[in-house]
Amino acid sequence: MTALAQLFGTILRAVYDFTGNYGVSIIIFTIITKLVMLPLTIKQTKSMKQMNEIQPKIKALQEKYKNDKEQLSKKTMELYQEYNVNPFAGCLPLLIQFPVIIGLFTALRNPGIYVFESQAAYEAISKSFLWIPNLAEMDPWILPILAAVTTYLTTLTTSSNDQNAKTMSYMMPVMIFAFSKGLIGPPMPAGVVLYWAISNFLQYVQQVLITKPFANKGGNA
Repeated sequence: MTALAQLFGTILRAVYDFTGNYGVSIIIFTIITKLVMLPLTIKQTKSMKQMNEIQPKIKALQEKYKNDKEQLSKKTMELYQEYNVNPFAGCLPLLIQFPVIIGLFTALRNPGIYVFESQAAYEAISKSFLWIPNLAEMDPWILPILAAVTTYLTTLTTSSNDQNAKTMSYMMPVMIFAFSKGLIGPPMPAGVVLYWAISNFLQYVQQVLITKPFANKGGNA
């Protein structure tokens, strides 16, 4: 994670040297990371769409062969082969993105180490942005609310009939708000919460734009 944090810190520092504004740098940096991970996002979205389409057929098989696990497994694999669906295709993008996200958060939570190479250099720059006087400190309300709202927006593009998924779609925004406010754990620097809110918003836009062509194909089928 240290190597990833150093890499992302170097990129963020280069963006800052170009813009001269730490808040704007975080936004541009977030856009860059989303563009880099776009192929993985497309792959994940396509896989989720395919799985959702055959979900009713899987449930029918589960009901039909509920007392025969071996036959259920066989018929389920045949269904995957018939529709050319890989049930594990959506996992790889998530596994790749997870360390990337951790590396990003590490760099943003410790900019003195990973971005500006020393705490003194970090302290010397202006960290005000819009209404936020200091991105190194916690924003009390607006950013935590934006982080929670954008987290909820991302759940709308991955909606599911599963009750556990629906519960998480409500719980996650509450948890993100609590983390951002410092109600759980130490106070979150506003710079990190800004990244999270912008990242979620871009994720929502990406999912809408990517999912729409798949939905149109399904409607024309």
